[in-house]
Amino acid sequence: MDSNNNRLASFRREGTVVLLGSSLTIMGSVMIAPVLPKLFAEFGPDNPLAGALVPLAMTGPALAIALFAPLAGWLADRLGRKALLIIATLCYALIGAAPALLDDLGSIIGARLLFGCAEAAILTCCTTLIADYWEGQRRLQMINLQVITIAVIGASFFVLGGIAGEHSWRTPFYLYLLPLLLVPAMIKVLWEPRQQRPDECGDERPLSIPTLLIGYLLIFGGMLLNFIVPVQTPSLLVSIGVTSSTMIGLSAGLGLLATLAGSLIWPLMRRALGIAGCNALLLGLGGVGLWLLSHAQSYEQVLIAVVIHGVGAGMLVPNAIAPVMNTLNARNRGRGLGVFTACLCLGQFISPLLVVTLMNLGYNLRQAILAVAIAAGCAALAWLFTQLFHPRKALPING
Repeated sequence: MDSNNNRLASFRREGTVVLLGSSLTIMGSVMIAPVLPKLFAEFGPDNPLAGALVPLAMTGPALAIALFAPLAGWLADRLGRKALLIIATLCYALIGAAPALLDDLGSIIGARLLFGCAEAAILTCCTTLIADYWEGQRRLQMINLQVITIAVIGASFFVLGGIAGEHSWRTPFYLYLLPLLLVPAMIKVLWEPRQQRPDECGDERPLSIPTLLIGYLLIFGGMLLNFIVPVQTPSLLVSIGVTSSTMIGLSAGLGLLATLAGSLIWPLMRRALGIAGCNALLLGLGGVGLWLLSHAQSYEQVLIAVVIHGVGAGMLVPNAIAPVMNTLNARNRGRGLGVFTACLCLGQFISPLLVVTLMNLGYNLRQAILAVAIAAGCAALAWLFTQLFHPRKALPING
């Protein structure tokens, strides 16, 4: 009984800190998304490149994460997870707040890229610690709780960022100082897993390369699809007359809350549909949401589209990462999850570039979103076809 109580207390204590640390990555983008129009108004008249550079304030960190995450994973394997996480959190807070004091768009973009490097280390370390601390069903619970926590905190800070940005685009950047409050808990609560040799821990599983490649491709394509909503919805809302940063923030916050619903139903869908069926469902919901968004003519219609899209988005990360996490062993866990993080953020970064490319080919914004929706529907059909020729099975729970 005492042993069970100790494990439950550990699950709550370490789990709370790791989950809060994971949520810092969503704060990196959502707090400034509602003020992107204000950034463009501030720097656009004097900078002909502002149309391309201002979106980098939001998506630039994703590029930095994609480039730096594999190195962060290597550092986590070589130097340890806890120390790297603490250093990265300190850098996150200080560099994240820096744009509030800067007056040059190039300097702001540079700060945001450095900020992304800190995000890469945080997300890689937190995800690796989940795999280090827990196994089996507990690990799956933590994966799901990670997505849920990110959704709840992301939605809250999306709205908070919109409110803070009503009067000045600089104000939301000061909110990045809040994670300094989390550092003492990281120092006190987290512990560094002992680096065991395979013969000591019995962890001699060979890597399943197909499982890794499928997981990496799925998270890349899924984020390509999912990031269209937070990046493109503000412009779409402005085009129909909605200019309040608070209302823009509320719409995106609602989408993030919808991911909470997707995360909550994921365990049920995983057991009922299996991996391929769940992938078909989440990609199908994402495609339907984008199709509705491309046809939306009112604020209410946008909200409906964002919610449907968000439910599918909430199932993406746990369904993609669980097989990847379970095929990695203790020796390569940091590096393997670092590559996963890189693919996730590379999809986020390329998403707006894909829309811009489609618009350069002659599509307008709505048509570009519709094209991505059709692609998502095709991917969903491919996974459904796969499911029809494979027996249903849930994800393995062995860690």
